Amino acid sequence: MTHANPDPDPYRTPGLDSGGSVPPGETPPAEGSTPGAGPQETHNPTTGWAKAPLILILLVAVLVAAMFAAMALIIAL
Repeated sequence: MTHANPDPDPYRTPGLDSGGSVPPGETPPAEGSTPGAGPQETHNPTTGWAKAPLILILLVAVLVAAMFAAMALIIAL
């Protein structure tokens, strides 16, 4: 099994010193990138809460608070 060395060959790559480093003023070799490799996303749903879940949560909270208030009133009598 042959394994290729991922490091650039300093003898064949312009802008590299003998140790493989980049001298001052030179830009490093271009690297591959994957942001554009995936499919084009056309549907990005909005983030955040919709109105219906918030109303339901608030309604349940008010009902629970009313239940505790009624229980406290019954116990106090």
